Amino acid sequence: MNFTPRAMRITRWLATAASMAVLVGGAGPVLAQDSNTNARLSKVESEVRALQRKVFPGGDGRAFEPQITAPATPTPLPGQPASTPVTDLLNRMGAVETQMAQLTAQVEQNTNRIAQLEAKLAAAMPQPPVEAAPAGAAAPQANLDAMTGGAATSPSRPAATPSRPVTPPATSPAAPPARPAAASSARVEAVRAIAKPQTSDAGDDEYSYGYRLWEAKFYPEAQQQLKLFLTKYPRHARASWGRNLLGRAYLDDGNPSEAAKWFLQNFQTDKRGDRAADSLLYLAVSMKQLKDTKRACIALAEFSETYPAESAGRLASLYNSTRSGLSCS
Repeated sequence: MNFTPRAMRITRWLATAASMAVLVGGAGPVLAQDSNTNARLSKVESEVRALQRKVFPGGDGRAFEPQITAPATPTPLPGQPASTPVTDLLNRMGAVETQMAQLTAQVEQNTNRIAQLEAKLAAAMPQPPVEAAPAGAAAPQANLDAMTGGAATSPSRPAATPSRPVTPPATSPAAPPARPAAASSARVEAVRAIAKPQTSDAGDDEYSYGYRLWEAKFYPEAQQQLKLFLTKYPRHARASWGRNLLGRAYLDDGNPSEAAKWFLQNFQTDKRGDRAADSLLYLAVSMKQLKDTKRACIALAEFSETYPAESAGRLASLYNSTRSGLSCS
């Protein structure tokens, strides 16, 4: 089939028109999608500007120059194609991400500065004095009630309704500060003359020094030393010895009430401790000196039942002398 030149021109024109129709028809969804993305990005940019006004008040340029500025739009050189909508969106998105990163860093810095200021203010504020209640300040009366399961009658207190046993305090009973005898030069020299052991076991050295002070009848000094030992080495193998000897130091110093606290505490802390039996028997001695016959008899009964071998052996003499003069049923 032969075509004339006119027919060929018409055919080429129709083909070109069809191609343009296809391109225009396919560009519709792309333009709609670009419009939707542009609207979302504009919303994000407006939110970032609102956040900037919140974080940087007065940042409109009149108070001070804003730290976050929009990147300069590059001027295309002659002969270069104009930027596409996708390129513009990517540029704007990059600018938004940069602004968000800067805002986040600024918020973190401000939060850190506020925390530091609050810490400095708290440290500068005067703290009210706190009066701590002395640990284990309960009298032997309450502790003995806990051991026997109820209150007992004493010459100084009428019989009371039995109460529920009280759990003994976990901490060591606090004693009033020992008042050493007048520090005469002779006493000071005598105390200095007592050498402190120096071995590889520092805890045993502290206990042994307290024992030497007690043995030399420097009871206030021994009390201070033994308390130091128990504070520094509460779980030492000599802890049971130290608590019992501290009670002995108070008892020999004429303070059976304070001695009873340490004897009872040592017995209740570890009933199988090396000096738990001694402490329970000396608790009875303390109660006898306080003329509290009821509790002295309770302690003696507990001692003979818990430590039968000791009551008939090593501590038999002290046990019998303590029972003498007491009408225990």
